[in-house]
Amino acid sequence: MNRTLMILITSFLGSAVLVVMSPAVFSSDKFGANHLKADTLAGAQTKVIKHTADTDEMKLILYGKDLIANTSGYLGPKGSVMHISNGMNCQNCHLDAGTRPMGNNYWAVYSTYPKYRARSASKETIVKRISDCFERSLNGKKPDSSSREMKAMVAYMKWIGKDVPKGVVPKGAGISKLAYLDRAAAPNTGSVLYKEKCAVCHGAKGQGIINTDGRSFIYPPLWGNQSYNDGAGLYRISTFAGFVKDNMPFGASHENPILTDEQAWDLAAFVNAQPRPHKDQVNDWKNVSEKPIDFPFGPYADTFPEKQHKYGPFKPIVSARTVK
Repeated sequence: MNRTLMILITSFLGSAVLVVMSPAVFSSDKFGANHLKADTLAGAQTKVIKHTADTDEMKLILYGKDLIANTSGYLGPKGSVMHISNGMNCQNCHLDAGTRPMGNNYWAVYSTYPKYRARSASKETIVKRISDCFERSLNGKKPDSSSREMKAMVAYMKWIGKDVPKGVVPKGAGISKLAYLDRAAAPNTGSVLYKEKCAVCHGAKGQGIINTDGRSFIYPPLWGNQSYNDGAGLYRISTFAGFVKDNMPFGASHENPILTDEQAWDLAAFVNAQPRPHKDQVNDWKNVSEKPIDFPFGPYADTFPEKQHKYGPFKPIVSARTVK
């Protein structure tokens, strides 16, 4: 299994380097420009930050990486810096601190932001994107944009994508988009699958497994008060299905999935049918025609009901939009 690995290596002199194993390979085009390629997820290249951790730049990047990996320890309910999140870590959704292929990684963040996003109907910065994650996936409050914590997370994401040309989205970035089923996703079928394949880590009631320090989760909660709220990206079942198809259960990867597409859809339907915190989304999707097909809350620019927008079948909605 090929995965992106990030390792902090500390020498006997106390200096450190940050090592990232990435599926990217470099090539030069006919104009001699260097481009980041990822033609295959099996390729690997080691990128080493040659600065020591004694530099201010590297200290900030390393702190940002640690904030992504151990968000709760710093910013959770018992965090050492602030108490602004629900106890989950950023890397619960952005695997391996945002570096795993098809694990909702950060490879394309620096290359594509700022960019227009339909949900806010505005051009968003990296700071805005991080703020949204705190308010939605971490069901908390956004860090101050001028705080060291926000600056560190931005610096880390910029470093992750520093070799990606502006405007380019490398292969292996983001989350897979699965083909729509010919039927609605089935929460009842997903319930059976959850018990078989997920409950051992995430708990029979989706509560996750808390670490012995009481400050973070070994495996995150998938619903309930400490999970992501209904404004998070994973609350759309297409996003959740693509995420679990490539990464769950433990041991799965994009190259070697364990779940079928149908199983991923049904698991997504079950998990997102469970209770979780609500976020006021009155200011989202001002242009309802730009809402994703599987956005579960109306109003819509079509006549299909909320239940079908949440669980499907989605193909009739796609066809109706295409006709227009």
